[in-house]
Amino acid sequence: MEGLPAGSLRLSRITKKMGEFQLRDISLEVFPGEYFVILGPTGAGKTVLLEVIAGMHAADAGEIWLGEENITAWPPEKRRFGFVYQDYALFPHLNARENIVFGLKNRKLSPGEINRELEAVVSLLGITHLLGRLPYTLSGGEQQRVALARALVMKPGVLLLDEPLSALDPCTKETLQQELKRLHRLTGAMIIHVTHDFDEALYLGDRIGVLMGGSLLQVGSPEEIFTRPRGEAVARFVGAENIYHSEIILHGGRKYVSLGGALLQVETDLTGRAGFSVRPEHVLVSSSPQPENCLPGKVLAVYPRGLLTRVIIDAGERLVALVVAREDRGVSLVPGSTIYSIIPPAAINVFYPPP
Repeated sequence: MEGLPAGSLRLSRITKKMGEFQLRDISLEVFPGEYFVILGPTGAGKTVLLEVIAGMHAADAGEIWLGEENITAWPPEKRRFGFVYQDYALFPHLNARENIVFGLKNRKLSPGEINRELEAVVSLLGITHLLGRLPYTLSGGEQQRVALARALVMKPGVLLLDEPLSALDPCTKETLQQELKRLHRLTGAMIIHVTHDFDEALYLGDRIGVLMGGSLLQVGSPEEIFTRPRGEAVARFVGAENIYHSEIILHGGRKYVSLGGALLQVETDLTGRAGFSVRPEHVLVSSSPQPENCLPGKVLAVYPRGLLTRVIIDAGERLVALVVAREDRGVSLVPGSTIYSIIPPAAINVFYPPP
């Protein structure tokens, strides 16, 4: 996209206090053409961070760079970042066309230039048929498309999306996710997308940054965040329910952790006391013991979920398994029955616990 200097967007030690809340020492680099997702629970500071990036709030400390330009003190109009709000923020008294071209008119373009820019973006989004309608007559998905068109028509160097899909029904949300992915592929824009929805982040993000309590806890690929969370808070947030603590035991040249009185081999460079997590879908179940990384236990509860079955197991510690119906190996998944849980070494994510 046209507009600002080419290059990465870099945040260096950004701090911002708002009332009792504070963003703490945020450092981050987003690369040209990258779809970057800021993921975190409600109240984590995601929107505040996005507004600091946009220049709507001045950082109390730290710097923001775009390429070789220090834009920390630039006002929003100079940054010219596109911003799409959670509630779309369309002007209620203007129709879709007027909403989309509102910013272009401030650039003093000719009517012909405005029409050319308008036609390009509405064709891209497939919303030509909506141009004469007022916002209150549009569905949530249609309003979102108009809001995206209004941002894209300005050809921003960076597109900022604040929970853009949170108000949509599941079917519309899935459709808009696909459209955002297509738009990103066609435009090559740098997009920073805020969400609390991990599935959304997994689908859209080239990389994900996990923000919790005003701190950026981890940045990585979706797979890294999903399978290798770097701490207990991130592990819990991304659904790794099985979280434990143990000394790392070195025996026979291999490393082990203890769970429920059994030793489980792990693949880690860490030593000393550590935390470790296991995703429920990585726990295998069997009716007979296996030679390695096997925990005997009893079934406490079973919750069928279509093709999946959620099984709560007493393996000396509470252990949750998510079993695919066709892969239960003939195991009796009945409360009170004996069961063996197998956890492959590669499925055990080891991390240092917080001090």
